[in-house]
Amino acid sequence: MTSRNVGILGMGMYVPEKVITNADLEKIVDTSDQWIVERTGIRQRRMLPDDWATSDMAVMAARQALDNAGVTVAEIDLIVVATATPDTFFPSVACLVQNKLNAPNMAAFDLVAGCSGFVYALVTASQFLISGSYQRALVIGADALTRVTNWQDRNTCILFGDGAGAVVLGEVPAGYGLLGFELGADGSGGELLKLPAGGSRLPASHDTVDQRLHYIYMNGNEVYKFAVKAMGEAAVRSVENAGLTSDDIRLFIPHQANMRIIQAAAKRLKMPMDRVMVNLDRYGNTSAASIPMALCEAVAEGKVCLLYTS
Repeated sequence: MTSRNVGILGMGMYVPEKVITNADLEKIVDTSDQWIVERTGIRQRRMLPDDWATSDMAVMAARQALDNAGVTVAEIDLIVVATATPDTFFPSVACLVQNKLNAPNMAAFDLVAGCSGFVYALVTASQFLISGSYQRALVIGADALTRVTNWQDRNTCILFGDGAGAVVLGEVPAGYGLLGFELGADGSGGELLKLPAGGSRLPASHDTVDQRLHYIYMNGNEVYKFAVKAMGEAAVRSVENAGLTSDDIRLFIPHQANMRIIQAAAKRLKMPMDRVMVNLDRYGNTSAASIPMALCEAVAEGKVCLLYTS
């Protein structure tokens, strides 16, 4: 097996048509547009139709990415989907996407890493390509968080939205592609942000449903403090691992969770906000979908360009 340079050949995204504004939320919980904007920067988010699921959004983003890359699905060797809201525990969303794309037999699996899922999926898939095991990969971040949002909880229902983003990875010339990365985790904070029931610890029951344990639980203050520290440090180390400095970075595309977290990470990087991509005001926190969606919009807006196409 030989090492090679791997980068993004094309990208795509999908968001549902239905828009949930802060004014809409004012009608169902004790909140206000001003309160939400001041604390999060979010003004609206998207919600998928009742008869749709995560795989449907993933397929839409995947088709756009394939078209954008000029690659057919028959040329894809691997599909990796990052999601915390699969259609079902099994089969995987990746397998559902493979089937809906009428793709030939190929490797396909899901990866669960929450909001950092797309980065994990991107790095994981790239290693298969760098080693020469596969030639091209379809990497998708997709989440339907409104499906697991407690609309009675004013602290969390304001945050989340639905969407999907996808990229096609393949070999690129020397000097392009993935230059460096930083992955990390801290399981000690698992109780701070979780979906309590539905797994092997608390299987579904009348009691878990009555207690609304099948919805997102978050200790907002503690998660905020952790995210401010972790995002900034990971960004700095990623730049260092690539052998670069902040001055070399044209655009910083962070996970779109909270405007104050993004601003803190930019400050840690010594990056002015005009070099930071932000779209959470329109989509909210879409978890694994947020980075590829922001990347797509950054390219569409001319803030960054793909220097290589297949």
